[in-house]
Amino acid sequence: MMEKWVVVVALCTVCIVGFELRFIHGATDASDTSALNMLFSSMHSPAQLTQWSASAGDPCGENWRGVNCSGTRVTQIKISGLELSGTLGFMLDRLTSLTELDLSSNNLGGDLPYQFPPNLERLNLAFNQFTGAAQYSISQIAPLKYLNLGHNQFKGKIAIDFSKLTSLTTLDFSFNSFTDSLPGTFTSLTSLKSVYLQNNQFSGTVDVLAALPLETLNIANNDFTGWIPTSLKSIDLIKDGNSFSTGPAPPPPPGTPPLPPTPPHGTPPTHGTPSHKSGGGTNRSAGDSTSNGDSKKSGIGAGVIAGIVISILIVTALVAFFLVKRKKSKRSSPSMDIEKTNNQPHMVAENNSILQSSSSVETKKLDTSLSMNLLPPPADRHKSFDDEDATRKPILVKKSTVVVPSNVRVYSVADLQIATGSFSVDNLLGEGTFGRVYRAEFEDGKVLAIKKIDSSVLSHDTTDDFTEIVSKIAVLDHPNVTKLVGYCSEHGQHLLVYEFHSKGSLHDFLHLPEDDSKALVWNSRVKIALGTARGLEYLHEVCSPSIVDKNIKSSNILLDSELNPHLSDSGLASFLPTANELLDQIDEGYNAPEVSVSGQYSLKSDVYSFGVVMLELLTGRKPFDSTRPRSEQSLVRWATPQLHDIDALGKMVDPALEGLYPVKSLSRFADVIALCVQAEPEFRPPMSEVVQALVVLVQRANMSKRTSKRAGSADATNDYM
Repeated sequence: MMEKWVVVVALCTVCIVGFELRFIHGATDASDTSALNMLFSSMHSPAQLTQWSASAGDPCGENWRGVNCSGTRVTQIKISGLELSGTLGFMLDRLTSLTELDLSSNNLGGDLPYQFPPNLERLNLAFNQFTGAAQYSISQIAPLKYLNLGHNQFKGKIAIDFSKLTSLTTLDFSFNSFTDSLPGTFTSLTSLKSVYLQNNQFSGTVDVLAALPLETLNIANNDFTGWIPTSLKSIDLIKDGNSFSTGPAPPPPPGTPPLPPTPPHGTPPTHGTPSHKSGGGTNRSAGDSTSNGDSKKSGIGAGVIAGIVISILIVTALVAFFLVKRKKSKRSSPSMDIEKTNNQPHMVAENNSILQSSSSVETKKLDTSLSMNLLPPPADRHKSFDDEDATRKPILVKKSTVVVPSNVRVYSVADLQIATGSFSVDNLLGEGTFGRVYRAEFEDGKVLAIKKIDSSVLSHDTTDDFTEIVSKIAVLDHPNVTKLVGYCSEHGQHLLVYEFHSKGSLHDFLHLPEDDSKALVWNSRVKIALGTARGLEYLHEVCSPSIVDKNIKSSNILLDSELNPHLSDSGLASFLPTANELLDQIDEGYNAPEVSVSGQYSLKSDVYSFGVVMLELLTGRKPFDSTRPRSEQSLVRWATPQLHDIDALGKMVDPALEGLYPVKSLSRFADVIALCVQAEPEFRPPMSEVVQALVVLVQRANMSKRTSKRAGSADATNDYM
C-alpha cells in the first residue's frame, strides 16, 4: 500500500513540476510581448498572423506565427510574404534579444522607426514600400551582419553612419531612389563581402569601396563617374549603366610634373612608346621618346618645348594686337574715356562681379581682348568695350540665404535623442497628420515638445525648404499660438521643437476624460473658444500675408496649466508643399463643404473648422462618430438644425456639464456656431467678428449671477477676458 502511495505522489510531483516548467517557459518577457502587441496593431492586426494579439498574450508559449524564442525571450521574427501592411510601430527596441527580423515581401510602408532591436544580426525589409531616408537608428545596431533594404521607395542621401557596423558582411540597397555620393563611413565596413547598390541614382566615385574586402559588387544603373579602383576589377563586379571613365586618368598638362597616379593604380602611359630607361627619368611625360632617342632636356621633350614656344608667341601676338587696337580706339573716340571715368575700370568690375571666372588671374586679363577679336563690334559706338563684354556674360543670381531668427535654437539629433530617451514610446505624446510628437526633458529641467516631420510630408533632401519653413513659423508670436523654440535638420531628419503645454489637447479633455475632475466646466469652454478664436484671428488678420491654418481641430488645440488654449502646428500646413494632399486623405469631420469638393482651403474654411470645434465644446461629441446612429454620425448635420431651438439645444449639451451653465450664454454660443458652420463660405463671418461676439458673451456672463459651482481660479470668467 505504501508503495502505491509513493508512486502516486511521484506522478503528481512530475505533473506539477512539468506544468510549472511549461508555464515558466511559456510566459514571454513582458517587454517582448508589448513590443509584438504594438507591431501587430501597427500592421492593422492582420488575420494571417495567427495567435498574434494587440494586447497581452504569450508569443513564446502560444506559438505565434513566425516567432521563435529562447526561454522567455523572442529571438527571431520571420513573417515574410504574408501581404502585411501598415508600419513597424514604436517599440521594436524593447526586443533586446532579437537577432533576426525578416519582414520582406510584404506591403509595409512609412518611415522606418527611430529605434530598432539593439542586438539584431539580420535585418531584412526588402520588397516593401518603406519611404524616406534609411533611418539613422540603423547606425546603432553594432552586431548587424546582414542588412537588406532593397526594392523599397527610399530616396535621397543615405542617412546611416556605418562607423559602428564593422560586422556587416552583406548590404543590399538595390532598386530604390538613393542619390548623392556614397557615405565616407563606408570605409568602416571592414567585414563587408557583398554589396548590391544597383538601380538607384548614386553619383560621385566608388573610391570609398576600394579598400574593402569585397567579393561581390553590383553598382549597375546609377550615375557613378570617375575611374574604377584596380582592387575592384578582380572581384565579381557588375557596373553597366554608369558613366565611368575608361582607360587611365588623363596625363597632366605639358611642362608640369605629373600628379600622383589616380585609380586605377599602376596603369601604363596613355600614348607613345615607353621611354628607354634612364637614370633621371622620373619626371618624363608619356611623349618624351623620339626616333633619335637623344632629345631629352630636363625631362621635357623637344616637341613639348616647341609647343610651349609657339604658344607663347601666339599669346604675345594677341596681346600686342589688342594693345595697338585699343590705343587707336582711344584716339578716335574721346567719349569712351569719359565713360570709363564715370564707371569703374574693367578689372575692378571684373573683381567685384558675382560670377567669377574659373580660369587663372592671368587668363582673366586676356578675356576682353579675346572676346573683342572673336565677336562682331558693338552696335552702339558710344558703348565701351567693357560694357559690351559684360552684356555677353551670363549673370548668376545666388539664392538668398534664409535667415532663421536668433531666438530659435538649432538642436542636433543627439540632443533630442537624449532628451526623449531615444524617442521612447513612453515619451510619445501623439501622432498627427504631419508626424509624431514626443515629450523632451533636457538637462536643465526644461520640458519641450518635439515634432518629427514624416518624410512623406517633407523628404530629407529638402533641407533648404525646411529651413525656410522654420524661418516663417519662427516669427509667429501670439499668446494663443504655440511658440517654436528650435529645430533640427540632421541625418535626413526634420524636427521642430515647440514649447510644451502640460494639460494636453482639447480633444483629450473632451473625449478621453480619465475622471469627472477632468471634465471642463462651461466657463472654461467659453475661455477656450475665445482664446482659440484670438489665435486664429492673429493668423488671418494680423499676419501679412494671411496664414490659412488648414488644420483646426481639437487635437491641435493645446491647453496649459491654466487651461489657456494654444494653436499647435500653426502655419505648418500652409508652408508644407504636400499638406493639402495629406489633409484631403484624412477628413475627420472638420473640413468645410467646399474643401471636400475642391480640396482648396481658405480663411473661410478655417472659420468653418473653428465652428466645428465650438460644437465639440458645446456637445462633447466628436465631429464624426461611426458608433452613433447614422443620423447622428456627422456632428454638423445633426446639430445645425437644432441650434436655434432652445429646448432641443438643452438636450444637445454635453452631459458632463450636468446642467451647470447659463442658458442665455449657451444660446449665444450656439448663435456663433451657426454663423461659422454655414454651408456657403461667403456667409461665414471673419474671425475678428467671431472674437467680438465671444467677448460680448463673456462680458454678459460676468454680469450674470449664475456661475458654475465648479468655478475656481483657473475657470473664473474674468480669466478669459
